Amino acid sequence: MISARPVTAAAGATADGYRGLSLWWDTLPEPAVRAPLPGDRDADVCIVGAGYTGLWTAYYLLAADPTLRVIVLEREVAGFGASGRNGGWCSALFPTGLAALATSAGGGQVGRTAAIAMQHAMQDTVNEVGVVARTEGLDIGWAKGGTVVLARSPLQLERARAEIAEWRSWGFGPEDQRLIGASEAAELVGATDVLGATVTPHCAAIHPARLVRGLAASVETRGGVIYEGSAAVSIEPGIVRTQHGSVRAPFVVRATEGYTAGLPGQRRDLAPVYSLMLATEPLPQHVWDEIGLRRRETFSDGRHLIIYGQRTADDRLAFGGRGAPYHFGSAIDADFDRDCGVHRELWRVLTELFPVAARYSVTHRWGGPLGVPRDWFASCGLDRASGLAWAGGYVGDGVGTSNLAGRTLTDLILDRTSDVVQLPWVGHRSRRWEPEPLRWLGINAGLAVMTSADGVEERTGRPARRAVWMQRLIGGH
Repeated sequence: MISARPVTAAAGATADGYRGLSLWWDTLPEPAVRAPLPGDRDADVCIVGAGYTGLWTAYYLLAADPTLRVIVLEREVAGFGASGRNGGWCSALFPTGLAALATSAGGGQVGRTAAIAMQHAMQDTVNEVGVVARTEGLDIGWAKGGTVVLARSPLQLERARAEIAEWRSWGFGPEDQRLIGASEAAELVGATDVLGATVTPHCAAIHPARLVRGLAASVETRGGVIYEGSAAVSIEPGIVRTQHGSVRAPFVVRATEGYTAGLPGQRRDLAPVYSLMLATEPLPQHVWDEIGLRRRETFSDGRHLIIYGQRTADDRLAFGGRGAPYHFGSAIDADFDRDCGVHRELWRVLTELFPVAARYSVTHRWGGPLGVPRDWFASCGLDRASGLAWAGGYVGDGVGTSNLAGRTLTDLILDRTSDVVQLPWVGHRSRRWEPEPLRWLGINAGLAVMTSADGVEERTGRPARRAVWMQRLIGGH
């Protein structure tokens, strides 16, 4: 089991002890651990968190102005958190629906235009990640096969039709999202009970840990400095304090996502909710002839409790889902990364989708926390008066969104006018989560409701109204 305590290894020591974090970490070339902050330092920009958000921000800042002094502080090692443990979907998904985006932007035609611009920006972001990976020579297993969301019951098919109608009402055509029939869907993803599917091209399967570790190396090549094993004790205007010293900078970026609750005064800003995954051994070609995913499409289905999967570059099935409990007081612990009951259920669902997979072994089980704002609305922004910037609350859709965050924060910090700084998530402030025990009761009740909704629909064949009620309550889609 991997310790959640900060590392204290000297520079040049290997990070083999972190391989158990995920399949992705276990299949990395041998990485080195960077030295901690050696004492007080000055910088132009100090970034707290060496995951996707922090590293993309550092990358674009240094690309825009190589003379900037950029310091990135990381409690553990670069990519320790969700950036090195996620499902490997570089998608155009944003956790908030278009209607909510439009409302946040003022409603009416202005709000509608802003919401559509946000979605186009997300779609462009998928390609941007691929361009950077190629430019920087990052071997991330990039495969832009899109996403197939299967409809495996009449109710799921009905919701799929409604989803496509919603996309059309916003002006998005079949080139962005389309509904396909049972035979075409089964040809793409050979799962059981397929009645149809929605298909979008705006997603790439990647090796997420190779992306985050490669991005860290690119930041250093451009002149940025990353200090690992350097936990932020406090983030204040103009200064970040750690146990090894302080960094003073006119701009400070909080890029801590699911670990934000551990910072003083921010326990209720983002709730750390766990998502768990497993991966099989590499599967032989005749199995893939049955399963499909020939272009390494990412896949899900229309149930309420989210599942997600991909075919990895080395021919494994990597599969995950929600369902792990939220822990009282926004607690985070390495012991929460694995839950026998949740992993058992994931395996049941995966082998229900693809019975042939049951003949093969599971080689990796893992998990980790993601950041969930109270209204399910990701955001980024800069308070220019204090110099404090932030980005996060991706609700598990951060692989692509963090890239957009990095470019947006760069333009905000450098005070550059651009289309991205006008998007409706910029400057959004989510209300805080309720204090305990209300937070614990509410989040876990929501998980229970979504789980039971799927069971109700499977038994009765009728829509579970409790799921619609819960979605409205949490402020999501």
